[in-house]
Amino acid sequence: QVQLVESGGGLVQAGGSLRLSCAVSGLAFSRYAMGWFRQAPGKGREFVAWINWSAGSTNYAGSVKGRFTISRENAKNTVYLQMNSLKPEDTAVYYCAAHSGGATSYATMYNYWGQGTQVTVSS
Repeated sequence: QVQLVESGGGLVQAGGSLRLSCAVSGLAFSRYAMGWFRQAPGKGREFVAWINWSAGSTNYAGSVKGRFTISRENAKNTVYLQMNSLKPEDTAVYYCAAHSGGATSYATMYNYWGQGTQVTVSS
């Protein structure tokens, strides 16, 4: 059974930082590209960042570039999202997802999803 479990969300003031983790089990983690997405109330799911299987390539949404960093530890089956200089507009439920093909920003291409973790940034 494939499981993706996010953690690390919470309430933080604007300008603060959080580090999200996503622990993956039940699949060959090192063969999967991983992505982070988010969904704010009343909005659709939005791409945040992806990382390829080897961590040799990453990509970010323009709204988070320079503030967020995606990384992975294949030995621990875990992907991370370091979020710095947080803004109120970053408030959302954050999801990690696994894709068996090449890394992509298209949510529909991802095979497996976590349950999400809430991030709330106060002004």
